[in-house]
Amino acid sequence: MGAATRIYVAAGATDMRKGFNGLEGLIRERLECDPTSGHIFLFANARRDRLKLVFFDGSGLWVCAKRMEGGRLRWPEAEGGKVLLSREQFALLIGGIDLTQTRARKWYRRALAEEPSESPMSL
Repeated sequence: MGAATRIYVAAGATDMRKGFNGLEGLIRERLECDPTSGHIFLFANARRDRLKLVFFDGSGLWVCAKRMEGGRLRWPEAEGGKVLLSREQFALLIGGIDLTQTRARKWYRRALAEEPSESPMSL
């Protein structure tokens, strides 16, 4: 994952029966993004015990799935339908850490060129 790779979380629940075409459609319509952009897209079911990760590697679309054997994910919520995560937040989220219970410390990070109206989720 490069420094310019964005990680988008689809707020709300997603039908985990969706495959390549269904998730690609959600990325285009619900998240208003291009599935072939190289960015990472995350979806979870209503129970928050399953997630799917979608990304394009330059030659094809990948769909990866995870089933939680115990516990549930604390999924970010947003009014706009999507949340932009940092790489660190992504690692915490898929590791089962509740992002609302964490606190970001002051840390220097070179700002990336961001698209208008998009900023990483505040902790």
